[in-house]
Amino acid sequence: MSAVLFACSKCFSRHPFEELSTGQQLCKECRGTFPIVKCTYCRSEFQQTSKGNTSAICKKCDQNVKQHGKPSACECCNIIAAFIGSKCQRCTNSEFKYGPAVNCDQCKQRCAFRHDESKKIDGKLLCWLCTLSYKRALAKARQVTSSRMTKKRPSTDKPPAKESAHKKQRPDISKPPLPEIPEKVAKNAGTVDSSEHVIAIQLKEQIASLQKRLQMKDRELLSKDKHITELKSQNFISENELRTKMKDAEKYYETKIDVLNKKVAGLLKEVAQLSKGVKKANLNNVNSVAAKDSGGSGTDSPQS
Repeated sequence: MSAVLFACSKCFSRHPFEELSTGQQLCKECRGTFPIVKCTYCRSEFQQTSKGNTSAICKKCDQNVKQHGKPSACECCNIIAAFIGSKCQRCTNSEFKYGPAVNCDQCKQRCAFRHDESKKIDGKLLCWLCTLSYKRALAKARQVTSSRMTKKRPSTDKPPAKESAHKKQRPDISKPPLPEIPEKVAKNAGTVDSSEHVIAIQLKEQIASLQKRLQMKDRELLSKDKHITELKSQNFISENELRTKMKDAEKYYETKIDVLNKKVAGLLKEVAQLSKGVKKANLNNVNSVAAKDSGGSGTDSPQS
């Protein structure tokens, strides 16, 4: 019996199911020797292109980090991929295309956008992360069922017909029959991304607490700045008052000195006038005495 071969989702070459990668179902040649990792920010899967580059950041997010800096948590999906604004690019595009977000039936967060009944998965409206986890659970369930079928299938000498081989090949994973996967499998597989959601929520809470502390510090700084400005204004007012007082005192003393100088000048004038009067009086006395002396000597001479 010939083994059942499954097609690679990229080159469509057929290989045993064990040789294909889980998730994208790529062969060894397509996926090469480089692993497929999740981006640290946008959580999308990408394949590393070089051995030297082991970074877990996709090219788009790397460019956004270089251009806008490290992102913050998205307010819708809590993924740390909000480079511009408060929402990531995926949620912004989905909101523009499908309208406002609604609650996801799996993670209970407001990050699901497709409101149509036709877009529901197993009767549930899921967000992008929960949809990926559901698809991974679906692929794992199909892998388990196919492995069990190959083990239980009896070996026969007759080669299988082309039609039966075509029917037994790997089905299309892009459009899976959803009712075949039970709800418990999807929930168990969704725990990985739900834990990522929890981590994102914790980080968002830490960021919110840090923002509150920053706001408190800003308020304290504002109050201190107000107090400093009040002290500066009081100091300015007191300096102005002291300057005005000093100017008034200077004017008062200047006027007082002027008054005293005027009094001194008046007294000096009086002293000068008095001294002139005394000199005149002394001269008059001297002249009178001299006149008397000259008159006395004239009367005495004829008698002799």
